[in-house]
Amino acid sequence: MKNILKPVAAFVTGLLVLTSCNNSTKQSNSKSGALASNIAEKVYVSPGEHDEFYAFISGGYSGNLTVYGLPSGRMFKEIPVFSQFPTSGYGYSEETKPMLNTSHGFVPWGDSHHPDISQTNGEIDGRFIFINENNTPRIAKIDLQSFETTEIIEVPNSAGNHSSSFVTENTEYVVAGTRFSVPIPQRDMPIKDYKGNFQGALSFISVAPETGDMDIKFQVLMPGFNYDLSHPGRGKSHGWFFFTTYNTEEASTLLEVNASQNDKDFIAAVNWKKIEEYVNNGGGTMMPAEYAHNVYDEHTHTATSTIKKEVRVVNPTDVPGAVFFLPTPKSPHGCDVDPTGEYIVGNGKLSANLTVHSFTKMLDAIENEKFDGEAYGIPILNFEDVLAGTVEQPGLGPLHTEFDDQGNAYTTFFISSEVVKWKVGTWEVIDRKPTYYSVGHLTIPGGNSRKPQGKYMFAMNKITKDRYLPTGPEMEHSAQLYDISGDKMELLLDFPTHGEPHYAAAMRADIIKERSKKIYNLEENNHPYAAKSDADTKVVRDGNEVHIYMTTIRSHFSPDNIEGIKVGDKVFFHVTNLEQDFDVPHGFAVLGQNTSELLIMPGQTKTSVWEPTKVGVWPFYCTDFCSALHQEMQGYIRVSPKGADTPIKWSMGEDIE
Repeated sequence: MKNILKPVAAFVTGLLVLTSCNNSTKQSNSKSGALASNIAEKVYVSPGEHDEFYAFISGGYSGNLTVYGLPSGRMFKEIPVFSQFPTSGYGYSEETKPMLNTSHGFVPWGDSHHPDISQTNGEIDGRFIFINENNTPRIAKIDLQSFETTEIIEVPNSAGNHSSSFVTENTEYVVAGTRFSVPIPQRDMPIKDYKGNFQGALSFISVAPETGDMDIKFQVLMPGFNYDLSHPGRGKSHGWFFFTTYNTEEASTLLEVNASQNDKDFIAAVNWKKIEEYVNNGGGTMMPAEYAHNVYDEHTHTATSTIKKEVRVVNPTDVPGAVFFLPTPKSPHGCDVDPTGEYIVGNGKLSANLTVHSFTKMLDAIENEKFDGEAYGIPILNFEDVLAGTVEQPGLGPLHTEFDDQGNAYTTFFISSEVVKWKVGTWEVIDRKPTYYSVGHLTIPGGNSRKPQGKYMFAMNKITKDRYLPTGPEMEHSAQLYDISGDKMELLLDFPTHGEPHYAAAMRADIIKERSKKIYNLEENNHPYAAKSDADTKVVRDGNEVHIYMTTIRSHFSPDNIEGIKVGDKVFFHVTNLEQDFDVPHGFAVLGQNTSELLIMPGQTKTSVWEPTKVGVWPFYCTDFCSALHQEMQGYIRVSPKGADTPIKWSMGEDIE
């Protein structure tokens, strides 16, 4: 059967791509004159005006998070999260290196997938945004005042941290599920013994209400399936979390065949409120586990990394009534909950139909024990008893669903390369629009909350092909913006994204833009090497380490002439930006610097380490154009031979004698 399906699938895929290309040409030819002008007006943001929405788009293998405006599709910022970023020095500066520490050592790269914005009462509040790292399992928190990463916690007992990082409706928890089950605890064992011996950890990371500080509260150790995606219950289903699973066959090789045998896999329904109560009463077991917890302090402008040694784990069979399996066809990917919390959509990649479960029916099935067996002691609910309805043959390859505020759902179909709009409750298909090409995720502002904000939806595609001017074999991934304010979706805009976007989170800009931090208050700078005025500058030798307390302001460094450095020294440039004016960063680079430049915000201190290997007089300069005299913003550092008796001296505005 598999051999038959492969050529059929190839034929269908090829036909759809050809059709999509043809549709693209027709659309291009038809969008002319008044119609094209009308569409252009919908996405046009006048010079000096602001977009209506922020969109935070994951960077995938870039490891970072990009910030866009909607409807313009303009990219405003790339926020470094899990990857070194030479543009700002993140992960290179001494202050931010600890952010990339893990139990595996310093990891300079990540694979970021699913951002989610903090919520209050099920509505987006815009305080923080969380995002997962898939490869070396971690969860990061970005402060939406500074738009900077302020905390990263590693997730132990996990591998392929994919069904993450989604928040409960009051941000009590950010949740992280493992895509790849592994031996827990890790140990040397034959891979062929996977079945029954590997487990999947679902991690519930508590978030402090005032500060947003994260801590792993507990992990639920589940059977060794692949936990693909998740979403929280909301409203009536608040207190539950739902995870799609595939590979319920527990295969460990050739998963494209061996993990597609079962007619149905599961959505795991987890009553985290019940488990939380169990844990608060002393339940669970503390298991040895090494994981890093990295925190950035905005007052010292410095990150610290702590290695933790244990984590609390919970066996779901020890908490009766806490975990149930909802049978879901077939190899479900996205797991999406509508704004009311009543409907749970299982997007079965290999299913002809779209399955929607009912939370009310689920509770009834649990109460009346309408079970269809069990898996590793976890009850399996009868499929028909939890089924709310089915969207019949809506498209090929469903992946993800989002919701608007009018009772409509929008689902992406990868193979048929389209977004399909359908009515929640009647399961009727209302509209469909092609995407270009092979769509993955889609996002509606607030679409993952009790109160969607969207009049827009944007689809993030995996293949670009002919949508932009060619740039060699590699193209940036395309995204399409649609107007969803009417009965029919209308394609408004193509815009390129950076890295490989997976999910994105979007919100009204007015929620946060007035709170955005403009400067760091110099008086509150508690960095141990900060120089808060030119009078505080100095150069201090401690053995072969040299610490330069430096300031920068339009348009000079202080000091700007330094002598007494020797080959083999380890030189720390601690640079403080004295500006207290919005959008006046300064850069710092020195010839031969083998880390990266620094970009220092107003009132901030950053440190770069330089280890000179050659005798000479080497320049340093500001890398960010800051004033009419930017070119004059430079200095020199003299490097003498190792063992020379050249004394430490420095100056600014006068010769060194």
